[in-house]
Amino acid sequence: MTDTPTRIILITGGSRGLGRASALALASPDTGIVLTYRSQAAEAADVVAAIEAKGGSALALQLDTGETATFPAFIAALKDAIGKKWGANAINALVNNAGMGVHKSFAETTEAEFDNLFDVHVKGVFFLTQALLPVLADGSRILNFSSGLARFSLPGYAAYAAAKGAIEVLTRYMAKELGARGISVNTVAPGAIETDFGGGAVRDNADLNAMIAAQTALGRVGMPDDIGEAVASLLSPANRWINAQRVEVSGGMFV
Repeated sequence: MTDTPTRIILITGGSRGLGRASALALASPDTGIVLTYRSQAAEAADVVAAIEAKGGSALALQLDTGETATFPAFIAALKDAIGKKWGANAINALVNNAGMGVHKSFAETTEAEFDNLFDVHVKGVFFLTQALLPVLADGSRILNFSSGLARFSLPGYAAYAAAKGAIEVLTRYMAKELGARGISVNTVAPGAIETDFGGGAVRDNADLNAMIAAQTALGRVGMPDDIGEAVASLLSPANRWINAQRVEVSGGMFV
């Protein structure tokens, strides 16, 4: 067992993309990080090693946020893991990041694709957070991931953006109902980022990348570290009074 850190942060979908960037930005000697992965155990182990190389401590647990029936077993595994590693019985922050995208027109999106998006991005966030309430310490922080696509509209993202719109409303209700425990809840909404999300189109398609850069006030598309540092900032003690807010991190996209 290592020393108990000042705070323990759970990040879903932490093995890649924005979850990985957030975990690395939060890595420090006084922060314990629990990251979840759906199937990429090796990539999750690499993130744990990178956190430890920065002087932090971390562990990885398997979780499919679209399968609510697995949540009780996950909670039990989480409590066991943080107890053994840090001698802790609670976490201090939750980052609901896990997700995937579907790029299809409104007319072509299937019911199965719609259900899968909402299972992960809405139902999973709702019921995982609910299940974690006994493990979240009073005064904890919750950060839900939305998207710039909930503000502006681009063809091909109707179902995904609708799910993120639901998360933005849910965030405000969480903040209202959990405020009595001193738990603050906010939304971070990334713009277009160079990751493998959605098949890596923003990263790998030069024309798309240039189009987005031209529509962004700061003249480029986002990088994972742009979001990771924003997450770390929003979870810092200095931002403890921010609550029930949507914070877009897009470099000024479509302003």
